[in-house]
Amino acid sequence: MRKEDCFYLGKIVSKYSFKGEVLAKLDTDDPEVYENMESVFVSLGSNLVPFFIDRCRLHKSNLLRIDFEEVKTEAAADRIMGCGLFLPLTLLPELSGNQFYFHEVIGFEVMDAAHGAIGEVTGVNDSTAQALFEIQKGEKQLLIPINDDIITKVDRENKRIHVATPEGLVALYLDN
Repeated sequence: MRKEDCFYLGKIVSKYSFKGEVLAKLDTDDPEVYENMESVFVSLGSNLVPFFIDRCRLHKSNLLRIDFEEVKTEAAADRIMGCGLFLPLTLLPELSGNQFYFHEVIGFEVMDAAHGAIGEVTGVNDSTAQALFEIQKGEKQLLIPINDDIITKVDRENKRIHVATPEGLVALYLDN
């Protein structure tokens, strides 16, 4: 399985027991959805390796306590400590309305209420406090906040995102 075909579920953050159980911090708003998984891909080096699960359950808020079939000692748990967990994109719950996954909108055209077509989404920068659309228009890159007040419509059928940007934001990029 390739990472491009998967989504990041979370990361193994600590050992739970001397029997190899681990705790994983999930990167999701709905951790309970992943409580009864049968398997998961673990990122080992540059590879995704399938690990089968004997049992997993929620452990406080968004931690998942996992008992892997292949991990039955502390030493085995140490080898996967800090590794990322991934699942195939096909397992993502479908979203509707103006909700979307970041990977889903790459390539969508962005339509601004005041400026019309302002470019194509080439990526999403979520390493800042406010996630940003990275939009390419010719040689220029625009950064538009991903915010419910700015996004007015996500049109999956026509691959368009309609936005109403604050006055001056688009001009800041395009008028240079």
